[in-house]
Amino acid sequence: MPRLAKEYKECDQNEKAYQSQDAIFVARKRNANAKKVKAMRWVKNVGLGIKTPDAAIEGTYVDKKCPFTGNVSIRGKILKGLVISTKMKRTIVVRRDYLHYIKKYRRFEKRHKNIHAHCSPCFAVKEGDIVTIGQCRPLAKTVKFNVVAHEAQRAKTGKKTFRMF
Repeated sequence: MPRLAKEYKECDQNEKAYQSQDAIFVARKRNANAKKVKAMRWVKNVGLGIKTPDAAIEGTYVDKKCPFTGNVSIRGKILKGLVISTKMKRTIVVRRDYLHYIKKYRRFEKRHKNIHAHCSPCFAVKEGDIVTIGQCRPLAKTVKFNVVAHEAQRAKTGKKTFRMF
């Protein structure tokens, strides 16, 4: 049985425009003796074995680009990487390290790619954390991934140290 918020909590109002979820009608009449009570927060299951975080179910944020409470579907690649920057608003930079084989020398060389990903407010992500990101539709010019899982930082490592997952 999923956890649902029964009573309405006012959404976080920290933008110029009024923030409310598209799927919820705030001014509905509440029947006191109704058998089935609809939830006042719309949350969906992403699928692919990804668990919906508690902060998405019980939170008060509004994010239309969130895979759990917004209008974004996760499809395509699921990747893991190291967070190297959280300076943008709701966007993080994830570093992915990999080995590239050079046939002539019969050896591998280290390479990396930086991927921009949208980070929903339900994840408290810091630099050095390991995140799982899922591909979605383009959300901005360079943002085509969304954070779907988060592992807290275990040991302090440098930004540019090579780590395989």
